[in-house]
Amino acid sequence: MNKVVTLVVSLLLSTMYAQESGSENHPKFLDDFRATASITHNGVSLVPSFSLGDPALLFDLKFTKGKLSFEPDMRFSLEGKPWTMLFWLRYKAIEKEKFSLRVGAHPGLNFRTVNVIRNGQNEELLESRRYIGAEVVPNYKITERFSVGIYYLYGRGLDEGVKETNFLVVNASFTQIPLSKTVFMNFTPQVYYLTSDKLTGYYTSAFLTLAKRNCPFSLTAVVNKGISTQILPDDDFTWSVLLNYSFPSSGKARNLKRKI
Repeated sequence: MNKVVTLVVSLLLSTMYAQESGSENHPKFLDDFRATASITHNGVSLVPSFSLGDPALLFDLKFTKGKLSFEPDMRFSLEGKPWTMLFWLRYKAIEKEKFSLRVGAHPGLNFRTVNVIRNGQNEELLESRRYIGAEVVPNYKITERFSVGIYYLYGRGLDEGVKETNFLVVNASFTQIPLSKTVFMNFTPQVYYLTSDKLTGYYTSAFLTLAKRNCPFSLTAVVNKGISTQILPDDDFTWSVLLNYSFPSSGKARNLKRKI
């Protein structure tokens, strides 16, 4: 596990160094590179109704070239065990002044600890399950600080367990809301429909981020409440608080943003 963490850190440092060392005679390969590391008391999945139930460390990386980006999303328990790893390939299909459309796909791994009997002794093993996913994300900007959008994710399991997942979100996004001259807030309320094979559920959730301009640290609060669901875990209410550290962007756009 230490090798995985070392690989992540080495990837961050080497890519940032390569970007900074670019020049006119040796142009940068990437248009932009960003990274965020977060620590939380309760790891929350891409689908907010699913959580690790324990403290977690999250890494979000983004390598951008033109309209295409590669975005690894890796989540670990604080004991060093991997939780999920998604390797997103995303494309900005439409970029208008008011309307945008993003599409993406990923292979992914989900990890869990299983107990086995070996030579008469109880032993814990880390089991990984493979799956693939695809997303469609239209968004319409009403004002500079307010937009509405839809997020749709389809997931397909390749191993034992859940075979088909549908995740449909309707959201509103309020960004860069000033609380003082230097402190601002991002707020994203949403409702969503989730299917897990033949089981269904309806939920509401919200993300609130507090940040300070020119400061790499920020705080994000996540709350999730089931409205009506058949899917386990079926906790009526879950929440999480994350402390984020954003590495400086190597591109021109440096505003703090949270992808859904």
